[in-house]
Amino acid sequence: MIVDTRACASEFRTARRTEALLIRRDKRTGVLSVELHAHSALSYDGRDPIELILEQAEAVGLDAIAVTDHDEIDASLEAADRASAYGLVGIPAMEISSKAGHILGFGLEEAVPPGLSYETTLAEIHDQGGLAVIPHPFQESRHGVMARISRDELAMGDAIEVYNSRLLTGRANRQAERYAASRNLPMTAGSDAHISEMVGQAVTRVDADERSVDAILDAIAAGRTSVEGKRTPWRISFRQAAGGVSRRVRNSVMGLFQ
Repeated sequence: MIVDTRACASEFRTARRTEALLIRRDKRTGVLSVELHAHSALSYDGRDPIELILEQAEAVGLDAIAVTDHDEIDASLEAADRASAYGLVGIPAMEISSKAGHILGFGLEEAVPPGLSYETTLAEIHDQGGLAVIPHPFQESRHGVMARISRDELAMGDAIEVYNSRLLTGRANRQAERYAASRNLPMTAGSDAHISEMVGQAVTRVDADERSVDAILDAIAAGRTSVEGKRTPWRISFRQAAGGVSRRVRNSVMGLFQ
């Protein structure tokens, strides 16, 4: 079956614009709608350039966005620099592959190396004054850390991603939420978007003192958040996964000739 990806992207962007009012900033309270988990083409399994990601974030009414590529930070730094042109706060970030699994680092200035221990990865993030959020911790098939660390070690993170849009039954999300509540840990949500039209599928509502990176991260650390979102459609999740596999194969083949 041949899928016209351009038509699909246009269809989804149109639909998402109609939902913009649902997540647009509440002017009365100062609560911001923030996307904390999105991948660009710099990720091995991402598809789109930062321009499309920023355009989508603006179109659906987000206030801030963090591009969180796998073990890469260059696109995120560029997105953070260009975000203001789209009316957004850009948060420099990345998704780091620790030995235990994935860890999101926010407020970074340079890349944290992959392959470090869980504790060392957290320390590297904190050494830059950053915020460490543990994404999809109970989704072990997607590099969730709980396959390799204890529940006490999980609490070393600054916050827990309790809603990830790329879900099947939602069980892992519910586990994460129960755990965060039991430990009184801040909660976040993320679309885990690997294609631009899924940006904003899940957002973290942040009660920040002002529209700035520092204020947003301080509010998250203080637990002034709520989460909202919905499941990434299965056909989109399948397309994202299939696209990631094909890009990994292509990159591996190209690497043989370099």
